[in-house]
Amino acid sequence: MTRRDLALLLPALGLSGTLSADAPAHSTAYSFEKLPVTTSSGGAATRPVFRGKLPTGEMVELHETTLMPGQMPHPAHRHVHTEFMLIREGTVEFILEGRSEHIGAGGVAYAASGELHGLKNVGTVPANYFVIAIGSEPKAS
Repeated sequence: MTRRDLALLLPALGLSGTLSADAPAHSTAYSFEKLPVTTSSGGAATRPVFRGKLPTGEMVELHETTLMPGQMPHPAHRHVHTEFMLIREGTVEFILEGRSEHIGAGGVAYAASGELHGLKNVGTVPANYFVIAIGSEPKAS
């Protein structure tokens, strides 16, 4: 999947930027060059695209991450929401509940709610992937 393919897909899904949890999203487009970049302590560069509620009620968060060879964005972890990771470039190791699989460009990894998972760039070039997170974490009391 190319960046252009994803850009064409986003408006069809009704995504539209960071919103409050109660405001439904409206259709829009995102220019990759205009997305802000944040860098994790491990050196992963992340471009947040969208976080909000769809008109059908689901909470969705979408971002793109770039990992340099040998990097992980963070240790393997668990959370309540579900994630799809769409690999755009490079090769990553998808770690899931103690086993792993290599996934290259065009591949997709799925991490169900509550399952231990992580990604690591096992290639020799930067790995770029999109994460689509569906659902929300419980609010802190």
